[in-house]
Amino acid sequence: MTVSYTLKVANARFGGFSKLLFRWKGSIYKLLYKEFLVFILLYAGLSAIYRHLLNDNQKRLFEKVANYCNHSTDLIPLSFVLGFYVTLIVNRWWAQYTSIPLPDQLMCVISSNVHGKDEKGRILRRTLIRYANLSSVLILRSISTRVLKRFPTMDHVVEAGFMTQSERKKYESHHSDFNKYWIPCVWFTNLAAQARRDGRIRDDVALRLLMDELNLYRSKCSMLFHYDWISIPLVYTQVVTIAVYSFFAFCVVGRQFLQTSEDLQSAKGSLDLYVPLPTLLQFFFYAGWLKVAEQIINPFGEDDDDFETNRLIDRNLQPPFTLLFPWMSDDPEQSQQVEASPSMSRIQTPLLNRFLTAAASPAVSLKNFGKSSRIQHAQLLRLRNESTFPATSPSFYRREDPEMVGRIDEEEMEDEETELSESLVPNSHKPESAKMQIKELPVITVMEVDTISDQPSG
Repeated sequence: MTVSYTLKVANARFGGFSKLLFRWKGSIYKLLYKEFLVFILLYAGLSAIYRHLLNDNQKRLFEKVANYCNHSTDLIPLSFVLGFYVTLIVNRWWAQYTSIPLPDQLMCVISSNVHGKDEKGRILRRTLIRYANLSSVLILRSISTRVLKRFPTMDHVVEAGFMTQSERKKYESHHSDFNKYWIPCVWFTNLAAQARRDGRIRDDVALRLLMDELNLYRSKCSMLFHYDWISIPLVYTQVVTIAVYSFFAFCVVGRQFLQTSEDLQSAKGSLDLYVPLPTLLQFFFYAGWLKVAEQIINPFGEDDDDFETNRLIDRNLQPPFTLLFPWMSDDPEQSQQVEASPSMSRIQTPLLNRFLTAAASPAVSLKNFGKSSRIQHAQLLRLRNESTFPATSPSFYRREDPEMVGRIDEEEMEDEETELSESLVPNSHKPESAKMQIKELPVITVMEVDTISDQPSG
């Protein structure tokens, strides 16, 4: 399973990372100890042969070869090649994780737009989310060894409840050389279109939103398929592997401590060690770096840090089938009526006007947004349920004339702007001349004459 240690280092303190050095599961020690032992044995064996089995002439020849190998290690650009390779692998590893399909957004869209409190509506929502999960199971089964061991055949998929026997026959009737994870998505779209015709999905906007979320979900399944199909070029992997192994092959010979050559002893110093600690650390770093790339190049295996795909499947099943359905509509606070205040002026937004001019759906209609000032009695705007949406009614699919709707909108907006400008002026400071029309301007002239005639009398 994935090794998580973030809680251990939640707070920065002295020696915070040092506690992680003594963990075995998922550690570099577990990955590298076999190669490390092989390198130590080769170095120790060659050192023993040099010290105890070679004569003087052979030692001189060995010293020349060791000196040559030591200088040759500087010609291998190991840090450059290995650094770029591991960066590419890590970016690909995280991109694969973000491509794993999660049904949470799709679940929310289904819950809010696929209506029905009856048994048929509940089964409809369950079937939609089951098709989505079936698509992810099919793609994970083809790329993850853990999921393949859990579902080795299609019988196990049917037995787990992801697919019925009739659906399996339809699935197997389509012959393709590639993965058929897209077939449940086609079933999803057909079922959603049927729900729209039956009135379970109440408008085309909701259907479009549902299809967008399904396409996003399907695109993630497609990305996983392509990540498994298209690998990092084999040439790059071979170059990096050869660079690392050849570097330490030269190190096995070139990093030996030489005894008899006075020139080499004066260059290296008189210290003679049996354990080349700097070389072992260098092997630990570079070979460990290569092992990191080897482990995460395919995160759908069974290594300690590979993705827990089986747990992801179980996690994707739990929220939809426990949190998606009828208990939400049983809450009295969620099903209460909403009363529109007659004194509250209606606020129209550009988005609402766009829907009104389009008039593509009965869910967004002028009847639902009537002006309260033109109605003699207060009305209630109710949350629509199944009883208020007769799917079989001829008026259910009625569309309003866009030109007529736009004309009514313009007239209503002009009336509201006039009323709003009048309501902003206080009554105590409102001049009486503001109530007069432009044709009554002579009356204003008479008032000015009266004012002039009153000045001498004052």
